[in-house]
Amino acid sequence: MNRRFGTPPDPGRPYPPRPGAYVIIDAGDSLLASFQEHPWPELQLPGGGIDPGESTLPALHREVMEETGYRIHSLRRMGMCHRYTYMPDYERYAHKQCHIYTARLGRRIGDPTEPGHTAVFLPWDVAVEHLAVAGDRHFVARYLGRA
Repeated sequence: MNRRFGTPPDPGRPYPPRPGAYVIIDAGDSLLASFQEHPWPELQLPGGGIDPGESTLPALHREVMEETGYRIHSLRRMGMCHRYTYMPDYERYAHKQCHIYTARLGRRIGDPTEPGHTAVFLPWDVAVEHLAVAGDRHFVARYLGRA
């Protein structure tokens, strides 16, 4: 089932599609999230856009490494959701097509390479309440059997 989260789209504005992949990383008693400082501070599921010519899973592994410095394994697809949003880093609006996965935590390779990102381990209850994106919170609650 595909769900839409966030503000409904403005019918007079174009929203080019932007496919992306995001992951709930199970670290046992916590979830590995990414804290992004700019353009505003927020906690997020690691992940991001799938670049042209890139496949979904390689994009997800790349984004997790860039944002957290960790490897992941045992991926499973959970579903997909849609968001119509402004992307300040790109100075444009987009229809984000968010493919959501679950994974197990792998080993730490190093620090995040994407500027302004920090790896953060969140207790599950904190993640359900404090992840910035409604779709992220929904899928974490579903992963925990609460949705």
